[in-house]
Amino acid sequence: MHQTLAPITAPIPVRASSTDDPAELLRFAIDAHDLGAAALATLVDIRGGAARALGAHMAVAADGRFCGYVSGGCVEAAVASEALLAIAQGRDRMVKFGDGSPFFDIVLPCGGGITVAIHVLKDVGALRHVLDRLERRQAAALVYSRERQTLISVDPPLRTCWTEGNFLTVYRPRTRVVVSGRTIEAQAVARLAEASGYDVIVRGRGEGARVAADLIDPFTAVVLLHHDLDAEAAILENALHSPAFYVGALGSTRTHHRRVERLTAVGFRRDDIGRIKAPIGMFGPTRDATSLALSVLADIAAARLVAYA
Repeated sequence: MHQTLAPITAPIPVRASSTDDPAELLRFAIDAHDLGAAALATLVDIRGGAARALGAHMAVAADGRFCGYVSGGCVEAAVASEALLAIAQGRDRMVKFGDGSPFFDIVLPCGGGITVAIHVLKDVGALRHVLDRLERRQAAALVYSRERQTLISVDPPLRTCWTEGNFLTVYRPRTRVVVSGRTIEAQAVARLAEASGYDVIVRGRGEGARVAADLIDPFTAVVLLHHDLDAEAAILENALHSPAFYVGALGSTRTHHRRVERLTAVGFRRDDIGRIKAPIGMFGPTRDATSLALSVLADIAAARLVAYA
């Protein structure tokens, strides 16, 4: 008597979380690989408009769980299904969606098209190296070779791109926001920055000089929210000596003129002083702490995009 074997059914893709933080996605991929098998899907080509930038990731576990985005949510389940097939076959694949895609029933709302490279992870050493560098607040990069079906860590280039047939994804530490001040405005900015997933450090008067030396790096925004120039002097001078990508200070145009005079008197050059965004924020003037916080965080986000596009 012959026993009939039940057909093997593929797992159904299920979103495990809504995060799009690259470090969290890499951790998910590492954990999934350690439990069995996993794939890392990467947005490597954009035709027309797209909801995500080149290098956006999805991580897919062999049991069907996935996280991350390569679009606005319209193709992610399909990408996860393709990743599960790649895991089952043990081979990488390149898949097109939207314009130029064989999947006529999957249309991107923006009308464009994307290509996603799906890599079946053979080891996660390169991913761990990226996470280690990010933990130390250093930029990192992975290079994917479609021909060799490999993923290795390398020194980061200036931007995510294709080069010599390989795709390089650049990772940078999350934005750190150093908020100087014990004002209601400082409290509002700190709350909104934390809600936005930024690394937030709050310092009051007299604490600025200590925070500047070891915590203000190229991925840091310094926000000065004092109501007198003496209170901001220490951290402002340290911020202008630092590689911070954003330095903003509270106060009117008249207050900033006095600030400029003070800084000039102690030897700061015009280019150094020109780094200060004052009056602070993207829009203004504002008349309440919440509006100011929205203005400041929007300005920081825009400055970060310009600095690290």
